[in-house]
Amino acid sequence: MASGIFAILDDITALLDDAVLMSKIAAKKTAGLLGDDLAVNAEKATGFHASREFPVLWAITKGSFRNKLIILPLAFLLSAFTPWLIVPILLLGGTYLSYEGAEKIYELVVSHEKHEATAAQEPINAEELLKREVSKIKSAIRTDFILSIEIIIVGLGTVMEHSLLMQVLVVSFIAILATIGVYGLVALLVRMDDVGFYLIERSKSMVGFISRCVNGTGMLLVAALPWIIRVLGFVGTAAMLVVGGGMFVHNIDAVHHTLDFMPTIAAELVSGLGVGAISLLMVKPMETLLKKRKRKLMHS
Repeated sequence: MASGIFAILDDITALLDDAVLMSKIAAKKTAGLLGDDLAVNAEKATGFHASREFPVLWAITKGSFRNKLIILPLAFLLSAFTPWLIVPILLLGGTYLSYEGAEKIYELVVSHEKHEATAAQEPINAEELLKREVSKIKSAIRTDFILSIEIIIVGLGTVMEHSLLMQVLVVSFIAILATIGVYGLVALLVRMDDVGFYLIERSKSMVGFISRCVNGTGMLLVAALPWIIRVLGFVGTAAMLVVGGGMFVHNIDAVHHTLDFMPTIAAELVSGLGVGAISLLMVKPMETLLKKRKRKLMHS
């Protein structure tokens, strides 16, 4: 009886050791994607009023966990029964990310002044602010869904030859790491100015060189946050284009061979810009027509 229990424990230990080893390999494979995920989601989760930062971030984090709960079982089913569907799903996700990245550039370059003029004319009430907040949260959760698909698929690819139990353990660990790690770092980032103010306040009870160092560190953190958020906006947009374009570069041979002369990241960026521009040219005229039709219906 005792020997049987020890044998079971030995098997569990061996399984967990293998799972830890494979998780390390999967984490290395997905490290680049997790970096892109951080850049994109940090940009999506910032820009709110200080009192709303944590509630918004918590709402996005819960959405991210729900995304993983949907994607994980589907990924295991697709891997087992219809693996040929994985690439088309990745390409759809790549199209969405490329479109989002291209749309941000379009808004920055083409319609930035128009948006500023409209914003200056229209007073923003509490209801409008709430609508914008909800819209940004939904957009962040949608983007997280697409990024989560690629992270989970890439993680799954490292353990395809192992048992189903090993796949579940490793890929679930990577999925949880992606959400906790990414949004934990974003939470630290958005409260960086609070840490700065705390250090400035603490420095008042200190003297000499230590006081100046603590005060200077606090002031640096407070001053740096707006610049970091601004930089994250650009990095997040570039990351969406790189991840979106990468899905085409790595899954369509014609695209891969056409851009083979470029460094990988440049090829992914060019591919993302191309797919995003085409998507934008298809979607924007339809949006304009729908808006015109909506105005006509409102006036009639």
